[in-house]
Amino acid sequence: MATNTQDHSDDLSYLLTLKTIQDTLRKETTLEESLNALLKTLALDMEYVRAFMVIMDPKTENLKLSLTYSPAQSDDVTYSPGRGIIGRVFDSGQSISVPRMSDDPEFLNKAFGRSEEELRKLGFICVPVINLRSDEAEVIGALSVDVPLIPAEDMAAHRDFLEVVAGIIAGHVAQLQEEMATQNHLLSQGLMAAGADTAPPKDFVAASKAMRLVLRQSTQVAPSRATALLRGESGTGKELLAEAIHQSSPRADKPLIKLNCAALPSELIESELFGHQKGAFTGAFQTKRGLFEVADQGTLFLDEIGELSLDAQAKVLRAIQEKEIQRVGSEQTITVDVRLICATHQPLEELLEKGLFREDLYYRINVFPIFIPPLKERREDILPLAEHFLAEFTDEYGKEVKRISTPAIELLVMYHWPGNVRELKNCMERAVLLCEEQVIRTYHLPPTLQSAESSATGTNLSFGEAVAKFEQELLIDSLKKTGGNMLQSARDLRVSYRIVNYKVKKYNIDVKKYSQTKKKTKKKLEV
Repeated sequence: MATNTQDHSDDLSYLLTLKTIQDTLRKETTLEESLNALLKTLALDMEYVRAFMVIMDPKTENLKLSLTYSPAQSDDVTYSPGRGIIGRVFDSGQSISVPRMSDDPEFLNKAFGRSEEELRKLGFICVPVINLRSDEAEVIGALSVDVPLIPAEDMAAHRDFLEVVAGIIAGHVAQLQEEMATQNHLLSQGLMAAGADTAPPKDFVAASKAMRLVLRQSTQVAPSRATALLRGESGTGKELLAEAIHQSSPRADKPLIKLNCAALPSELIESELFGHQKGAFTGAFQTKRGLFEVADQGTLFLDEIGELSLDAQAKVLRAIQEKEIQRVGSEQTITVDVRLICATHQPLEELLEKGLFREDLYYRINVFPIFIPPLKERREDILPLAEHFLAEFTDEYGKEVKRISTPAIELLVMYHWPGNVRELKNCMERAVLLCEEQVIRTYHLPPTLQSAESSATGTNLSFGEAVAKFEQELLIDSLKKTGGNMLQSARDLRVSYRIVNYKVKKYNIDVKKYSQTKKKTKKKLEV
């Protein structure tokens, strides 16, 4: 009886620690602060001597000591995949427990310089951190703890517990890895001054290789006064990139003025850009400053520049080259100093051939072109963007939606997104508004994303079949979250283990498919 009481006490301790960890990750702090707080919670609540995390550096393809609750001897400790305990865990995707450090010749003792006495008195547990949200399961790091000498059964229980923790934090670690990769890019280009703010722009998501290239190009052109030409389909984020370039430029404290050239009739564009004198035309009741004047010493963003008339193009060219403008109806020359950023979704080369765009202006604005690929060509960005918008709209509308279900994620990733990021943002806003629970599910997504097979909304489904599909979705989502741990899934779903086991067999679900401990992966993150 005493043994059962002790087991229940241990289970409660694990659950309370998991709840504290989840509460820590929900706080509005940086990723690094949240994960460091998590390591502290692990060490204090579970009485671990040390708790630390290594993350794969995409640039060097080595594991770097990135987070630690206990001070390390050096801040620049790395581990090679396949070497030592940590390297083997990363290479195989399987957890390793070392009952006593001194008994294992592969224990490297690199980061903390443990004494001979510590090596004799401590065990070691290392579990992989696996990102299940990429196209394939991908080991991106390892979570490790030093533990006192404990029985093998207790060691196995702590290993299982740490695997659950690793599954919970995998998404956060993946985001931190992306930030590390972006910073490495900036460092390699010499674009990060000491003490400068090196984080990507606030709303800029760059998980894919293509978008990291876009980010790198934007940081290359930002410090200069060169004209940037942003190209890409409508809705890909050209305006956001223009804001990022301006904020990283020496003109960041000056105004950023925006104009969509397609939003105004051609006869009003010149007045908007260059201003007009009182009485210059019917309706000009007073003198007005143009946007070139308003943006003086700052940046002017001209979206859809291909829509400008040829007359307006000539005046824009003069403003760029001579730094001079004239208001409509005035002969007075006004000197302006404006950095120009242009954008278009049109093929300007075709407009050149048709005589609809000036060749001299084309070469003047095409100094530094940046192409933003459509969302369908960078699917690695879909989920990070969706989660970014989820957080934005849950905060805006005061909702308690915490995540996106696995089937909903699959729909988001499979969809071709003709409206690009703008369409995805609208999709997530709609889903948050519709959602009355804590998880975005397939039926919260727009009908354009759904199919009868994936969302159980087909007219041929009976009520029982629709309920069964929903039940199956919940179970798969939970198993993926817990790494195939049916006992943990039963706790999360608030049912008995027997029911979960029965449903797994009923729906012929392969639990091993979701098991983090049995997956052997080594997929390199492309940078």
